[in-house]
Formats: sequence, structure tokens, C-alpha cells
Amino acid sequence: MALVLFFDGECGFCSKSVLRVYELDPGGVIEFAPLQGVLAGKLGLRKYADKGGGSMVILRESDGAMFTKGDAWIELGNALGGIWAALASAFSLFPKHARDWAYDLVARNRYRLAGKGNACAMPGEGLRKRMRG
Repeated sequence: MALVLFFDGECGFCSKSVLRVYELDPGGVIEFAPLQGVLAGKLGLRKYADKGGGSMVILRESDGAMFTKGDAWIELGNALGGIWAALASAFSLFPKHARDWAYDLVARNRYRLAGKGNACAMPGEGLRKRMRG
């Protein structure tokens, strides 16, 4: 099951999060694409990079399902497996509005947490192979 994690490529917090997910996914189940990229544009996802509280988007390629906010955290945890899947399972017990509230709190403060850049840091070769346009 391949997943594509779309992220705000101008957000330091988001770029650092992508590096962490990459490290946690040695099997290469997850690929990455910036919300400012061509693929995100084709899929109409650029709106999720909103500076006021953007959202990562997960695309599950096997069935085309899309997940945002708290649901994206759950899908990501399930894809990573192990303790992350257990945490995702526990997080899914909270009502959707509570999960999305927690996500929005982090999203609204992401530039304060790690800054904003004009571009994300250059990824290593392994991560570059898993980046999409």
C-alpha cells in the first residue's frame, strides 16, 4: 500500500516532520510531495498549504482515498506500524472534532515552532528517491 504524504514545503516544521517520517519508514511505504508542487496542483491540493492553518494530506494510492488533519495522523500511524499504529488506534478513539482541533493547534503554530523558508532543506539521496513533484 503506497501512501503519498503532501506537506507544506515552505514550513520548517513540516520539512523536519517529513525527515522524521522518512527515518521511521525504512520499508519505503510512504512517498512525499510538497503542497506547492506540480502533483499537488494537478490534484487540487495546494489550498491545504494555507499559512493560517494548513494541513498535510495523505493520498492512499490503492483506492484514491484522501485524509487530512487528525485522520491523516491516523492513516500515517497505521502505515508506519508498530507503536505508531497503536498510537493511531488510541488517537482514533477521540471524536473527529477533537482530533482535528489538536491538529489545527499544531498547524496554526507551525511557523512559530520551526520557522518558514522559501524552500525545504535539500533531502538526502534516499529521501529524494521518494519525493514526488
